[in-house]
Amino acid sequence: MTRKELTLLFLVRDDEVLLAMKKRGFGEGRWNGVGGKVEEGESLEQALIRECQEEIEVTPTAFEKVADLTFNEVHEDERKIMHVNVFIGTEWSGEPTETEEMQPQWFKQSEIPYDECWSDDPFWLPQVLAGKKVKAEFTMDDHDQVTNHTVEEVQGFDEA
Repeated sequence: MTRKELTLLFLVRDDEVLLAMKKRGFGEGRWNGVGGKVEEGESLEQALIRECQEEIEVTPTAFEKVADLTFNEVHEDERKIMHVNVFIGTEWSGEPTETEEMQPQWFKQSEIPYDECWSDDPFWLPQVLAGKKVKAEFTMDDHDQVTNHTVEEVQGFDEA
């Protein structure tokens, strides 16, 4: 089974979180954080910064890992393991800007449109926005719906 390493960043300010509407490709039509695949030879941090620059023209300067998510899902007609390293960003340079790929928008944390996000988000995103760290595993069906999941609060992450 193929395994992909990915990053995901949520910028936060006061009681708001920046979500971005994916305009094309994987996740099209859903609100999410910004991020993507870690390229060969890239660190998680390098991938995180590159993806943010490409997707919303922002350079994160202060961020912390808050979730370690593993997805067993179908992507490109093949069952794959997607390992997503989730970060919260509290400082950045640049102003979130719409690109060909993403349309960023600030939301009050109490008004996140979960019905327009990935189906797994309600299981873990409220916890990390509340300052917790989580490790979670999700099994998804062919329609990107959660069929099985575990979510646990952790103190930190063991990085290999």
